[in-house]
Amino acid sequence: MNEFDAQKGTASVWAGETKPFVEGATTPPIVNSVTYAYRDLDQWHAVATGKVEGHIYSRNTNPTVHVLEEKVRILEGAEAATSFATGMGAISNTLFALLGPDKRVVSLKDTYGGTSRLFLDFLPHYGVEVMLCDTTDHEQIEAQIAQGCDLLYLETPTNPTLKIVDIKRLAAAARQVGAGVVVDNTFATPINQNPLQFGADLVVHSATKFLCGHSDAMGGVLCGKQELVEKVFRFREINGASLQAEPAYLIARGMKTLELRIERQNASAMRIARYLSDHPKIEAVFYPGLETHPGHAIAKAQMSGFGGMMSFSLKAGYEAVKQFLPALRFVHLAASLGSVSTLAGPPRTTSHVELTSEQRAQLGIPEGLVRYSVGIENVDDLLADLDQALAKLP
Repeated sequence: MNEFDAQKGTASVWAGETKPFVEGATTPPIVNSVTYAYRDLDQWHAVATGKVEGHIYSRNTNPTVHVLEEKVRILEGAEAATSFATGMGAISNTLFALLGPDKRVVSLKDTYGGTSRLFLDFLPHYGVEVMLCDTTDHEQIEAQIAQGCDLLYLETPTNPTLKIVDIKRLAAAARQVGAGVVVDNTFATPINQNPLQFGADLVVHSATKFLCGHSDAMGGVLCGKQELVEKVFRFREINGASLQAEPAYLIARGMKTLELRIERQNASAMRIARYLSDHPKIEAVFYPGLETHPGHAIAKAQMSGFGGMMSFSLKAGYEAVKQFLPALRFVHLAASLGSVSTLAGPPRTTSHVELTSEQRAQLGIPEGLVRYSVGIENVDDLLADLDQALAKLP
């Protein structure tokens, strides 16, 4: 559903901004007002009950936040969207709003570490049955769905090993048992992948990452079927994990260059992945754009670009990682991703810091792994930087 008749690059700029702003401003204003006044009580009641568009209280909705929600909604081709203070706020509110005692969720072993904690520690505490399957074993996932499933939760590409799952195939299996399907699309972004086109019901984003693109604001967005989004919104407005106006403004501003950034990051990551694949000190490269990647065929079918995220493992293990990463010049050694500047780090301090080395090993995450988020720097500089850092390794 995309009633906005424009390509994604244009939608990134104009979605949510076609109506005039106050005093003829061409930039969405940052509306910090907590509450909104009405002199007519009937109009007030109509807005409060959702019969008329408007705002009552910014914990519920906010004009600046609405601009961001519209951008994501239109780029994903969704019926509705709502937002949250953080990406994990989006994920946790979605899971808790749609699941409860005696419900069963089927998901993957390879999800972001915070998501894994929800599946392993929090949801079972509230009586939710959780089944985590081998990520690329589609037959096992389908079998578990057939045994009973209220919600299927997918992440593709996965964090941090960039595994790929077939959204269309698994969504079809979920549909046979009446289960809803949620896909974390953070790594791919709406520029490279639109899960709703392949049968997903809901798409979740950590807007802190590629959508914002500048590592200066935190937020999360959920979009998809109106009935389901509304259910999560009702949970969130009472739960209180609301996105505020200023970070929403920064994320929406960052999204104006989303297509430009993603196109550059796609191209740069592809060149870097090919370079690393041929390097004698690299054990393995995890990037779905490589023809040697086990999920390449699926990725090619459901993605228009392979993204700016990759990971690679060093043959000499974690001791080499400790030497290699500080030797890089054009990189922030930091725990986030999706920025204009390149970011890197090992899973033990980034995506899966919550897990032990044994748990990471069980998930197929080697201690010598480096998660590398490609920025928009000149790719020749990034390649030269990687080359000089690798040259320092024994």
